[in-house]
Amino acid sequence: MSRISSITAHEILDSRGNPTLRVHVGLDNDIRVSASVPSGASTGANEAVELRDADKSRYGGKGVLKAVANVNTLIAPELVGRDPVRQADIDALLLALDGTPNKARLGANAILGVSMAVARAAAETSRLPLYAYLGGPGATRLPVPMMNILNGGKHADNSVDFQEFMVMPVGAPSFAEALRYGAETFHMLAKILTKKGYATSVGDEGGFAPNLKSNEEACELIVEAIEAAGFAPGKDIAIALDPAASSFYADGAYHLAKSGQGLKSSDDMIALYQRWIDAYPIVSIEDGFDENDWGGFAKQTATQGGRIQIVGDDIFVTNPVFIQRGITEKTANAVLIKLNQIGTVSETIQAIGLCREAGWRYVISHRSGETEDAFMADFAVAMGGGQIKTGSACRSERIAKYNRLLEIEGELGAGAVFKSPFELPDRRQLS
Repeated sequence: MSRISSITAHEILDSRGNPTLRVHVGLDNDIRVSASVPSGASTGANEAVELRDADKSRYGGKGVLKAVANVNTLIAPELVGRDPVRQADIDALLLALDGTPNKARLGANAILGVSMAVARAAAETSRLPLYAYLGGPGATRLPVPMMNILNGGKHADNSVDFQEFMVMPVGAPSFAEALRYGAETFHMLAKILTKKGYATSVGDEGGFAPNLKSNEEACELIVEAIEAAGFAPGKDIAIALDPAASSFYADGAYHLAKSGQGLKSSDDMIALYQRWIDAYPIVSIEDGFDENDWGGFAKQTATQGGRIQIVGDDIFVTNPVFIQRGITEKTANAVLIKLNQIGTVSETIQAIGLCREAGWRYVISHRSGETEDAFMADFAVAMGGGQIKTGSACRSERIAKYNRLLEIEGELGAGAVFKSPFELPDRRQLS
């Protein structure tokens, strides 16, 4: 039996050049591992608190030296000598040490870094890959990627209101082929944008961020790129959307100001989404409504949930309390899962357990401010949900996750499972 011998943290930079932290865990059998914590830009109001220094003389107040100090001086002394495979016990101790409902004292970033690093150390000492340690012998399903290839909203300074337009290679026979489908479509989109005179600079998650004539043009260009790459829209590759509607909601209305489409009510947004579902091969819409518009979510689920996946992100923030409310009120039929929204590995697994019990889908997701840590790739396979959202086919912090999934598929060999979460070829029906 191995024991934790050391825990240390230090400040690093995320993919946007903002500080985050990396936690190192050492065991008494000389195993040394680390985990790095991501950071979001489009954040839900009820997310666990990411502790920042608020010292304007360093990184514009975004430093995380307080979170680092909390790991080194408050958390480490309590965990040294403990068995790393007791993940639930360790995470419970972290929550007790913090003592707040939203991890405001120690910081969710400090707590999550420790929780992830402990899980990785336990996997190493158990001589198992992280996905097998967390998921057991049944962890064989590779996720279908939601590949963000066109950005708007808070992720790009352009004329598009909606935050993410993604391709899902739902008809691919393997993860490796799915990645190829997505990458070839991404590169074809670049050629189409260039031909039309649009910029091919990319947003925070690697998707292109051109100034388009309308939000609808984003879908039109993606369909054109899918076809130009030699794939069938809706059969080989479908479209997933993340409007991130909380970012353009104010005073009881949805403000489509970037595209100049004016104010929309919840009913107007449902009608807009319905037109898009009819016109484009859309299989999933995430955060189509504000995080407090529970009624809008529920109405969309009632009217469109039989045709597409309705994903809640900001409304649920990976929190079992909000997910349970959503299940009771039929608010959605899927949840976006982000480790740093709730702050520990154990609580994240608990949130996924609620989804499974309700028959809901769940999508393991990155953040816009990422690191090269590929923990979430292993986590996606361990949890077996069949979907992952980790950005475009460019930017190394995104590619690190895709490359890790390629490794896992190779390790699993003939035992690897890859299947679409959606019924094919009829994209209108969910499996």
